[in-house]
Amino acid sequence: MVFVKNSAKSFIMKIYNYLSLGLAFAFLVSCNPKNSTAQTQPEETENLPPVETRAANTDYKSAFEGQTRVAGMKTTTEYQVDKIATDLKRPWAVVPFSDGRLLITEKSGHMLIYSAEGEKIKTIEGFPEVDDRGQGGLLDVVFDPDFNANQMIYWSFSEKQADGKNLMAVAKGKLNEAAGKVENVTVIFRATPALDSDKHYGSRMIFDKDGHLFVSTGERSIIEGRVQAQDLKSGLGKIFKITKEGKPAPGNPFLNNPDAMPEIYAYGIRNAQGMDLHPETGELWETEMGPRGGDELNLIKAGKDYGWPTITYGIEYGGQEIGTPPMQQKEGMEQPVYYWDPVLSPSGMAFYAGDAIPEWKNNLFIGGLSSQHIARIQIEGDRVVGEERLLTGENERFRDIAYHDGMLYAVTDSGKLYRIKKK
Repeated sequence: MVFVKNSAKSFIMKIYNYLSLGLAFAFLVSCNPKNSTAQTQPEETENLPPVETRAANTDYKSAFEGQTRVAGMKTTTEYQVDKIATDLKRPWAVVPFSDGRLLITEKSGHMLIYSAEGEKIKTIEGFPEVDDRGQGGLLDVVFDPDFNANQMIYWSFSEKQADGKNLMAVAKGKLNEAAGKVENVTVIFRATPALDSDKHYGSRMIFDKDGHLFVSTGERSIIEGRVQAQDLKSGLGKIFKITKEGKPAPGNPFLNNPDAMPEIYAYGIRNAQGMDLHPETGELWETEMGPRGGDELNLIKAGKDYGWPTITYGIEYGGQEIGTPPMQQKEGMEQPVYYWDPVLSPSGMAFYAGDAIPEWKNNLFIGGLSSQHIARIQIEGDRVVGEERLLTGENERFRDIAYHDGMLYAVTDSGKLYRIKKK
């Protein structure tokens, strides 16, 4: 009898201890900061189903296995998401200074400097007038590779012309942070011709290791511009490579072609709002929006034709097929490394260049607009081998993403600034 009583007592004490631990854990979770959430995932990361479960818009056949809907994956490292600012007004780009502060563009025509903790430090004025209707405005910004010495920045914007039409332009100027303005402004490049449209400016920029500037532009959405994505005399629907003065970069593929703009690096682009260089290979990767479906991830190579509007995995917004007959592959035109159907609506993107979260090293993070999540893409060589959706519960349109010192920063159309880091 004594043995039975002691066993019962021991069992009751074990139950009490388990309950106490559970209550303590619940208390700790409830004490997390309001705008911080720890994200953990199951340990199983292989053989997961694709993250996309909705029906595709079409029954088009992909060109190779793994071109769409690859296996899903889950991050196993515990990470933290902090909403560090909520007061932005129509942000479009976020770029970290070398000291961790952030330079953010707002479409209305100015920039902001924020601390790494999300505190507003300064408003920067003095930019040329922008046409901020629709998708236009003050768009991307990059630092000169020698910024610490010369304080020069480069930005893209939608510039209104005298006839009321507009185009995507690139300008540069000296950032006078103390005075809160940009000085000695010069427009160095314009993607002509100007059209009467408020959409598809493209407008991502990035410097390569040689100090030359890649610039993307869209085909302006309307049919008049769409057909010019295949026209080498037009600046619409292209990837350009220019010098700091806006001249064609040395070695450009069409330098000696009298029937082409010498600034063109690649063409057949619809609306490229994401570009970054692979941290190890230095290769240029790009995302562009398809129409209804057919959003693409491309590995951009000099002189190549990326197909729009001749080939596409998407359809018109009204449901009609594109082209007669519609084509998804054609000799002489590049295939996307990966495409989405229905949509990702990809905007800004960044490679995770560090190893603070080892499983993210060299992974690509893409902001999704209408899809309202950040896509994590694992790449091996020139193929996508895994996809994960992050921050799906935030219900935000993620406009741009930047990497700095083991952390990711993202801005949303609703004016929020997020920081993602290892917990």
